[in-house]
Amino acid sequence: MLPVRIFYCHEFVLPLPPGHRFPMEKYARLYERVAREARRQPDLDVRLGTPRPASDLQLLRVHTSDYVAAVSDGRLTSRQVRDIGFPWSPGLVERSRRSVGGTIEAARWALREGASANLAGGTHHARADRGAGFCVFNDVAVAARAVLAEGLARRVLIVDLDVHQGEGTAAIFAGDRDVFTFSVHAARNFPFRKETSDLDIALDDGTGDGVYLEAVRDGLARAVAAARPQLVLYIAGADPYEGDRLGRLAVSVEGLEHRDRAVLEAAEHAGAGVAVVMGGGYAADIARTVEIHFASVRTAAQWRAVRQWRRAARVAG
Repeated sequence: MLPVRIFYCHEFVLPLPPGHRFPMEKYARLYERVAREARRQPDLDVRLGTPRPASDLQLLRVHTSDYVAAVSDGRLTSRQVRDIGFPWSPGLVERSRRSVGGTIEAARWALREGASANLAGGTHHARADRGAGFCVFNDVAVAARAVLAEGLARRVLIVDLDVHQGEGTAAIFAGDRDVFTFSVHAARNFPFRKETSDLDIALDDGTGDGVYLEAVRDGLARAVAAARPQLVLYIAGADPYEGDRLGRLAVSVEGLEHRDRAVLEAAEHAGAGVAVVMGGGYAADIARTVEIHFASVRTAAQWRAVRQWRRAARVAG
């Protein structure tokens, strides 16, 4: 059996001003955790790869030429920089392109091998002409358009289980019959002006495991039936966690693992590959965020191994 392809590069970690609230360190710590556990656990069969930066051609399938040029050349306005939440630098451009590139490559490998992951991504607040909420380019949107343009898939389902609605993704794919957008998010959380996804489930503050998982499973059944996807792009946000500083929901670590398995099982039922990206996570203890992200990667790797074993058993039988 082939190992699961997981994409990471050191450019994912961007130096930020002191006191910045974005937990940039989580990416390096997640990479170290995946690499360490892959050496220790024989059932965690992964191959770590370095993603290429997304090209202009790939970005321009989603973003306007003026916006791509403004980001690349450092011509963002002060308002645009403030909305994104990161100071502009050449490193920001490289990080943003590499993060998108990781999701593109994960999507391609998921279609070939069943599952893959990008140890960054989930930048779902970015719209065609602007960024927002720590998101410069919209990685899942660019990846969806890439596999469609390359003829690798005809139908894509974006499952967004970050605690914040991906209003950028919803706006980009409004009216697009090839990409179905599904989001479960906190109703009163950022963004305060939401867009309409193909399927939105908005939850009250303090929602815990039972109601949350029921909403996820019900939504997955409806989304898969409507989308009939060949690829699922899954934003596995760590921020529905009950201890997240920006979350407003109350889902346990165990509940989030059940959530991950529900997404993978729904994809298997549809016969679709799954590319997992990390999304947000802002726990007071960054180690908790890393643990939740790692569990999503581990669950995807174990699920793919079981899926391959089942297929091999059917062929042999």
